[in-house]
Amino acid sequence: MDTPRPGDAHKKLAALVGEWTGDETLHPSPWDPAGGSATATVANRAILDGFAVVQEYEQRRGGEVTFRGHGVFWFDPTGGEYVMHWWDSMAGTGGEYRGRFEGDTLTLGAPTPQGGHSRTSWMLEGPDAHVFLMEVSPDGETWHPAMEGRYQKVAPPKAARPTEKKAAGAAAGRKAPARKKAAKKAPAKRAPARKAPARKAPARKTPARKTPARRRAKKAGRKTARR
Repeated sequence: MDTPRPGDAHKKLAALVGEWTGDETLHPSPWDPAGGSATATVANRAILDGFAVVQEYEQRRGGEVTFRGHGVFWFDPTGGEYVMHWWDSMAGTGGEYRGRFEGDTLTLGAPTPQGGHSRTSWMLEGPDAHVFLMEVSPDGETWHPAMEGRYQKVAPPKAARPTEKKAAGAAAGRKAPARKKAAKKAPAKRAPARKAPARKAPARKTPARKTPARRRAKKAGRKTARR
């Protein structure tokens, strides 16, 4: 027995897969009488090898999360219909929406717990943009918009090319060259100061001492001179 594989009907659901963000307009309704504006993030991922898509929805108003939703999209081959099972933080209970693709627009509808009907539409505007519209009706014939949103796909981070990875790895492994400390110059040696030659004091002549003999000779000379 061959293992079932996703077909063309499942591939259409793949157009919803991705991370999305956008601005929303909420029209006055029984559950939101004033209406207003909001922003939302939507994360859709494929599960079960492509047989279904899971959605995580989060709405913010005034910077705070005010509404969360969780949905599962799949294709029911028995009735040839697309199905979405939905749970949100407002009702707390699950609901089932059913419908079909018409061109690039998926429209699903369901009765509301309060009475009346609700339908949702995803209008695909290419691989990176889509418009969402939620409408309500008291009788299933006259429809009024309840909420509109326009979403853009968030681009995933680009994978680095092999050459860029190598360059990044080389740069990470390459140590920055150590900075050489400037060698401290030794202080220049000063030449020793030359000492001026000491001036020699003139030698004093010691007077010659007269010996007794010289004294007698000197006296004798004086006497002779007197004569």
